[in-house]
Amino acid sequence: MAGEQRTAGAGLATLEDAARAATPSALEPREEIEREIRELLDRRAARAAAYGPTYAEVWEAASRCAQGGKLLRPRLLVDAFDALAAPQLRGSERRESALRIAAAIEILHFSFLLHDDVIDEDLLRRGTPNLIGELLRRQEAVDGDGQAPRGGAGGPLHWARSSGILVGDAMLSLVHQVFAREPLPEELRLRLLDLLDHTITESIVGECADVGLSDGIMPAELSAVLEMTRLKTATYTFELPLRAAAVLAGAVPRTETAIAAIARRFGVAFQLQDDLLSAFSSSDQHGKDPFSDFREGKETAIIAYARMTSAWPGIEPRFGAADFTDRDGAAIRAQLVACGAEEFIRSLVDEHLRAALELVSTTDGALPPALVDRLLRLVESLEKRRF
Repeated sequence: MAGEQRTAGAGLATLEDAARAATPSALEPREEIEREIRELLDRRAARAAAYGPTYAEVWEAASRCAQGGKLLRPRLLVDAFDALAAPQLRGSERRESALRIAAAIEILHFSFLLHDDVIDEDLLRRGTPNLIGELLRRQEAVDGDGQAPRGGAGGPLHWARSSGILVGDAMLSLVHQVFAREPLPEELRLRLLDLLDHTITESIVGECADVGLSDGIMPAELSAVLEMTRLKTATYTFELPLRAAAVLAGAVPRTETAIAAIARRFGVAFQLQDDLLSAFSSSDQHGKDPFSDFREGKETAIIAYARMTSAWPGIEPRFGAADFTDRDGAAIRAQLVACGAEEFIRSLVDEHLRAALELVSTTDGALPPALVDRLLRLVESLEKRRF
């Protein structure tokens, strides 16, 4: 499957689309998940109002930005819970707990996005203003001075970015409160809290590595980039919701261990596919500047491979250049294809998907048939996620 140039637009373009195609039953609890997210954010909005209009408006803007997504992670959790849980748990308080934990995981995702947007100095997400961009727009409308956004110490842009960090922290606090206060047996609650701590730690380490690699603090070796990919994406996008479902369903540790191994393979494959989409597809498919990874000097696995080839001296001078142009982007894209980087990363995606398929198919009874069926369909949809 590796190395074939796909037609633009073919296959599934986003991580959320892949999950939707693979787990159609996960659409059923969507309204329930949205309700839980609204309730969690609205309760905090009432508290925010007590601190005055400025913070209340910031929280209101953040709440709107946090809602309306495709809910990949919470839907994976609820769908996996329904596949794992005994019949008596599916209509019980335990399922209500699963919905609340799922909602908290979506809020965790948003908190990570907020911090990521600050780190990357982004004002847009999927072509529309993110929280920072929205706060900046509002403040400039109030100021009405027509001046360009200011950075550094002071000004609307500094305030908006600072608010992004602080709201991200507040969202993390909310997530911890949901996990800690959920009315579950103590053993299960502690397992969930340990899982949350593990997830946040790995995500932080992965983000730190991402920045360190791009800024030249860490050597940009392929093994380091792949480990960063696992830490930054696989743990919180797949391992957390799937393992949390196992805990909530009362699954034995053997089942949770099997799920974790499969989730890691899914996560790395997804992120490598996203890297391919960012590097070789159009902005219509991934919602970003078509050359943003090259423009920002982002150290992806594609670039790490290219560094080991004779093509790198021709790529390096314009990679991440301050005066980077679209012409540079097109030239780098062509060189990455010619040196075999695209083909190599496609082969890695296929390798991880084959490994996931093997794990799903050879669990020796560790996973119930209903979950095996869902995971097999997820593998199938990922294999079609091409461009």
